[in-house]
Amino acid sequence: MSSYSVGSLKYISREQLADYVRAKKPGVSVIDVRDSDYIGGHIMGCQNVPVQTHDFKMPELARTLADQEAVIFHCSLSQQRGPKSALNYLRERERMGMTKDGGDEKQKVYVLEGGFSKWQEAYGEDKELTEAYVKDLWE
Repeated sequence: MSSYSVGSLKYISREQLADYVRAKKPGVSVIDVRDSDYIGGHIMGCQNVPVQTHDFKMPELARTLADQEAVIFHCSLSQQRGPKSALNYLRERERMGMTKDGGDEKQKVYVLEGGFSKWQEAYGEDKELTEAYVKDLWE
């Protein structure tokens, strides 16, 4: 049984993530798990890995992101898909022996507070932080 649960998830604020994106901080990956609602904008430099692909993509994701300092998951609101994806990712890393007992000191895994919905309220029109933004879809 996994040592990770919903209660062990950590959250990151949109302000802190914006600082990372602006600085082009190496070692930080943003994973957008939205599917059809990915249209209308996304965080600059994110990877879109739709939640319905996670059953077969999660092992690959864990391997390709193994050297990252932080991995941040989000969906539209970060209430279901984002947290579930972060939890599945943590459990996959654990299953693959990439974590230590009681947690992972090498890599931090976060969920973006408020998801893309809250992100776009603050940064939707900021071309340095948000790509392909369509304001009309968010009003």
